[in-house]
Amino acid sequence: MMVPVALLLLGALTAVVAPRLLARADWPDREPVLALWVWQCAVAAVLLCCLLSMTLSASAAWLAVRGHVFAQAPRAVVEAYALGTAGPWAAPTAVLLASCGLWSLAMLVREIVRARTRRRTRRAELLVRAPLLPGEEPTAGRLVVLEGERPDAWWLAGTAPRLVVTTAALRRLKGRRLDALLAHEQGHAQARHDWLLHCSAALAAGFPQVPVFAAFRDEMHRLVELAADDMASRRFGRLTTALALVELNEDRGLFGPCPTPQAHVPQRVHRLLAPPDRLPALRRLRLTAVAALVPVIPVLVALVPGLRALG
Repeated sequence: MMVPVALLLLGALTAVVAPRLLARADWPDREPVLALWVWQCAVAAVLLCCLLSMTLSASAAWLAVRGHVFAQAPRAVVEAYALGTAGPWAAPTAVLLASCGLWSLAMLVREIVRARTRRRTRRAELLVRAPLLPGEEPTAGRLVVLEGERPDAWWLAGTAPRLVVTTAALRRLKGRRLDALLAHEQGHAQARHDWLLHCSAALAAGFPQVPVFAAFRDEMHRLVELAADDMASRRFGRLTTALALVELNEDRGLFGPCPTPQAHVPQRVHRLLAPPDRLPALRRLRLTAVAALVPVIPVLVALVPGLRALG
């Protein structure tokens, strides 16, 4: 009954190795969409290792669980897992992993509830600052212009999404630069980046001592901005998108010598002005396929005894 232990070791190995490999790689900034996919596959593999280990440990500890998990399995397959020889560690391991799973779900629910509360608050502010005219009906996806001295734009997700732009941004950004800014925000909405941010924030908040989840959250915040920059630059050009970023943020002290919470903005501008070469298509395809196989490995490890019994 070594499969649950092997799965836990595999999950720990993935949690340690994957962030280090991605940190040393030179391609994530060149291919942010691919990097987002690789990160998701790595984290999914870690979570899948824990889930499968919990299932097999619970099957070894309690006959009722074993009956449900192996209900349709031949007797030889059940015997191959040697569930009856599990030590006293099986039940505590299953309970611990189940508790971690429930805690992760609770953190995700909390993050979603907080996000919805923030959206409701901002929507209420929008109604105050930009009320509907008599006879005007709210329409999904409409552009909202707010009076404001600070140039800004953001996408307010939800059942009735809103693209909000301040009048200062409209005065400062003209023509294609304004279009590039709006395309950047629309890129976030089309790719549903808000769900990536919610999931990564929930894992990092629920398990602050696990470095892979903290790195996952930080990289998601960075990579989604790079991906949205690329979506805007493909439509309106890299120089136009870079100038839009500079004009939008030049009054916020982001381009000075002192670091700020948004220190990634100058790096994004530099990346747009000096774009790195994209990876060859064959290498992108190869990386995509390898990343997709990473979550499959825990499943194969869990199935090895059963496949040997059937083979």
